Amino acid sequence: MKICGHGLRDHLRLLAPLLVLMAAVWALRIVLYASGAPHLVMRWCSVTVAGAACVMLAGFLIHVRRFGSYPNVVLATFLIVCCQQLLIIVAIAFAVFTGTQNVYVAPEFSGRYSPAAHIIGHLTFGLGFGTLFGSAMGCLLLWLLRKLVPLPARQ
Repeated sequence: MKICGHGLRDHLRLLAPLLVLMAAVWALRIVLYASGAPHLVMRWCSVTVAGAACVMLAGFLIHVRRFGSYPNVVLATFLIVCCQQLLIIVAIAFAVFTGTQNVYVAPEFSGRYSPAAHIIGHLTFGLGFGTLFGSAMGCLLLWLLRKLVPLPARQ
């Protein structure tokens, strides 16, 4: 399946640095929690914030590299949100299976939900709303970039 001439592998190649950045923020957040960092630092070092930034950067890359159009933004957003939710779910499942505590199961950050409800929430609302809202923001950014910063024609 190709979207605007680009397959899944092309999208993953474009998004690879962004996905690595998100994984780095995920690992940093776990380390910060384990080291007892203040809650304010923990709130700002967030996979959700990193995911939103990655969606905006993906829209920018799609424009600058002439990678495609709005369907490419939607697929890029879906892939970023899937990676984001998968990282969080892995951290929750790891904490449950090992009986350890990490930032993703701590009551002050997990919303006081059970681990199963927390995972289901990420698989449904996190994935659904994240993709919808991220796609809307990414497409809006791409539209603004195309209107305000048009690229010269290729030669």
